[in-house]
Amino acid sequence: MKILFLNYEYPPLGGGAGVATEALLKEWAGSSANTTSEEPSMNGKVSDIEVHLVTAAVGTALEHIRVGKNVYIHRIPIGKNPKKLHSQSLRDIFVYTVKGWFFLQMFLRHEKKKQPFDVTLAFFTVPCGFIAYLLKLFYGIPYVVSLRGADVPGFSEKYDTLYFFLKPLVRFLWKRAEKVIPNSIGIRDLALRTSPKQSMTIIENGVDTVSFVSKDGERSFDPIIFLSTSRLTLRKGIHHLVEAFAVAVQHATVPMELHLIGEGEQKEMLEARVAILGIADQVKFLGRVERYLLPQFYQKAHVFVLPSKNEGMSNAALEALASGLPLIVSGTGGMQELVTDGVNGFFVDPELTAPFAETLVSLAQHRESIIAFGAESRHRAEERGWDKVAGRFHDILEYGIKK
Repeated sequence: MKILFLNYEYPPLGGGAGVATEALLKEWAGSSANTTSEEPSMNGKVSDIEVHLVTAAVGTALEHIRVGKNVYIHRIPIGKNPKKLHSQSLRDIFVYTVKGWFFLQMFLRHEKKKQPFDVTLAFFTVPCGFIAYLLKLFYGIPYVVSLRGADVPGFSEKYDTLYFFLKPLVRFLWKRAEKVIPNSIGIRDLALRTSPKQSMTIIENGVDTVSFVSKDGERSFDPIIFLSTSRLTLRKGIHHLVEAFAVAVQHATVPMELHLIGEGEQKEMLEARVAILGIADQVKFLGRVERYLLPQFYQKAHVFVLPSKNEGMSNAALEALASGLPLIVSGTGGMQELVTDGVNGFFVDPELTAPFAETLVSLAQHRESIIAFGAESRHRAEERGWDKVAGRFHDILEYGIKK
């Protein structure tokens, strides 16, 4: 089976969708050590596939990279601002669409001499699902769309105006796809508001349970470290976390720190607000951290916090789960599938500062709850290896598109 994979995000560019893409490619290349789950997994299936990812480049040159014997990555230069790797502007998406389409026409003419593609897997309805539709129209290649979050109307207030105009196109692309695959129940339910009769098959994100592990015995509990790894944008709700943490510091009987990993347009505002609140000594802005270094930050932390306005299936939350951390999150999107309130974490309303702060204080002051909740988180993560996710995608791409 020959798969064409479209996603303009791929590390170091992008966020959760890029991480998921990299993990799937490692599984399909047979180069991942994360083999923990039962069937369906990639055991015995690597030899029958060839995958070509067409993504965006950070630099100015067209790049071709090979992973293992059967995975190829083609990076298209889009004039990306290297200071904004984790967010994509409308210009970035437009340039990727145009350049990607022209690249694919040349590439497909060359590949046709070998073996045509059996299917296109498009991460994000727009722009990748649109490109996939054009490939179906002109080359007869069936396509599958994986919904990642921001491509679903209603996901982000930032794109409300754009969603109004895109809804008819989104419905059109979904109806013509062989499969539509949301990455969480929350994303499926949101998508059904746009197209109530659309058939969908959920495949949740996985997690690397080998790199991200729990090290409770090596954690110091002085201070209690709250960790958040996300883009510093309005949708992620970090401004609410800062406000709640400032209140929590005043009432807690144990020392506390807040570590923020990530970059975004709200960084300067958040730094200024932290200074005004007088908590600059307790809040650490760690900026962008290379992915291979992330596990050590999770292992030093005690509690993961993500008060996001909306989420699909958060890779950061999954990594916290695998690292044996309790989670304090807003009850949105895929969070409902990862956290059980009072069992391995708590749900909060980010806009209610006082109750949010009380939750932070309560967990910080009960070490036994941190340990017990963390053990439950790790147990849940062990059922979500990327090998299982890759196996489900493989089976849908190979068997699910056949009529």
